[in-house]
Parts: sequence; C-alpha cells; structure tokens
Amino acid sequence: MSNGSTSSQILFVDDDTRLLASIRRMLGKAFSIQTAQSGAEALEILEKKGPFAVVVSDIKMPEMDGITFLSQVKERYPDTVRMLLTAFANLQNALDAINSGYVFRLLMKPCNEQNLHQALSDALYQHQLIHNQYEIEGLRKLKKAMDGIVSGFVAMVEARDPYTAGHQRKVTNLSLAIAQTLGLDRERMECLRLGAMVHDVGKVYIPSEFLNKPAKLTEAEFTIIKAHPVVGYNILQHVEFPWPVSQVVLQHHERIDGSGYPYGTPDAQLLTESRILAVADVVDAMTSHRPYRAALGMEAALEEIHKYKKTHYDQDIVEACDDLLRKQGFAIE
Repeated sequence: MSNGSTSSQILFVDDDTRLLASIRRMLGKAFSIQTAQSGAEALEILEKKGPFAVVVSDIKMPEMDGITFLSQVKERYPDTVRMLLTAFANLQNALDAINSGYVFRLLMKPCNEQNLHQALSDALYQHQLIHNQYEIEGLRKLKKAMDGIVSGFVAMVEARDPYTAGHQRKVTNLSLAIAQTLGLDRERMECLRLGAMVHDVGKVYIPSEFLNKPAKLTEAEFTIIKAHPVVGYNILQHVEFPWPVSQVVLQHHERIDGSGYPYGTPDAQLLTESRILAVADVVDAMTSHRPYRAALGMEAALEEIHKYKKTHYDQDIVEACDDLLRKQGFAIE
C-alpha cells in the first residue's frame, strides 16, 4: 500500500506520555507532529489521518513492541520513513530492525532537541527523495537527477561528521584513478563514481556522538557503526540507478577472504567496483585525521594494503594504487 501524495506529517509512538508531551513542546512549532501511546493506536491514526512522512517509535511498549509495529508500517506504508527511538534496551533487536530495512535511523534516549530536530529534517528529506522518484520519467531525467541526489546524500553525511568532510570526494578521486589504470569501461567507471560518492551514506542513522567520539568505540557502538553499509544499501535501492550502485555501497567493507562485513561476502561475489572502493577507502581513512587519532601517513596506508593483499584486498588493485601514489605522484584531493 503506497502513501500516495507527499506529506510532512510526523507520528511519534511511545507509551511514555511525558516524553510525548515534551516532544510536542520542543518541536511542535517546527514540524507537524501527532502522537500515539501504542502501536495499535498509531496504526489507527495512520489509517485515518495519513499519509505520514515519518514515524518514530520506541522499542519497548506494551502489547505491540516497536519492532513489530514498524514492520507493519513498512508493509502497509512503504514510503513512510521509519525511525527507532531507544535506550538500547535490546541492542540486537535494534540491529535486526536496521538490517531488515525497517528503520532509516536509530536515535538514542535521551535525544536532545538539536539532534532530534536534525534527524527529523533528514527523514523528511529522505521521504521527499523517495517521492521524487515517482516524478522521474525515463532514463534522461533519471541521469539528470542523479548527481543532485548523490550530492544531497554526500552533504547529509558530511554535515553530520566534520572529520570526514571531503572523505567521500577523495575516495572517489582515488577510486576512479585506480579504475582508469585497470582499464574499466565507462559504464563501470560511472557506477564506481556514484558508489564512491555515497559509500558512507548509511552513517546518517548513526548517533553523532559515535562519529565524533575522541576515544575508542565500545563493542556495542562499533557493532552499530558496522551496520552502515546495510543502511546505505536500503536507502539507495529506492533510487533507480542504471548500475548496481547500492550493491557497491553494501560491499565496500567486505574483504576478498570473506572476513569483512556486513555479510562476509567472498571474493567471487564481490563486484570489481567494490574491491576498488575498499582499497581507496582504507588508504584515505589512514591518511586522514580522525577524532581518536592523528593521520597515520601515506607510507603506513600503503604498508597496510600490501600486508593484506590477496587476503583482504585484490592484489592487482593494491599494486595499481601503489603505482599511482608512489611512482606517478597522484595526490588524493
């Protein structure tokens, strides 16, 4: 069942009446917000007063939990952007919801007004992007819209994480240089270009506290971050690219020996574009500053990819990257 026309309505679902009242006070002037105290009540509101652009649900609620509720929203109103509000009471359930495509973003309780405002703005933007697809007629219009959509995704990610501002652009430049060295054709180069530009789009669901944490992440925090390729895939599969861009994004942390994530996909099933992106991504990450460490330098990055060629990384791609950076003086800009 499709939502039909576009909407800017947002529905919050939580059995905590004080929380709902607080949300109405904080955000009622900026957004069109309605509230429900249970999944059953929320489904009635969706049926009678929809369409809704965004639904935000708690996990732990009596009778119908948030995961069950959002799965029904996905089935009945697939265009509605779904978000999960949780205190990590059940981390595995939250991750299962993300990996199943039930949710666009995970929000932590307590969530301050600024972060909640930004999350809702991003969700409304995502909802608009979904509906924009219905207005794109034919391949010509799709191609014209693609760069704008991709730029929007890039801007969303980089606005939330200043430490990776420019990362997707630099990874794209290095990926395309490697691909050109290897002789990829124009169509595959375009697939790689788009995939590299948005490879971290799934990070829009990650709490900004994790992205900017100046210390080592906990195991639970890192597990959530490792879900970003799946989230990126779920976002991008709604965009009708003429190339497997969403698959490239899904695979960019996979390794050829099957030791990567999210699924441990082995070499034979990995796209060449994904393998190139994996090498370019780690080189730029190691040569860039991060909240928890200074840049490690080019020599350390090249040593890393050589150490793991034939296991984590494709040998031909590693050698092409090395040749570009050592002998040809390619600058990652």
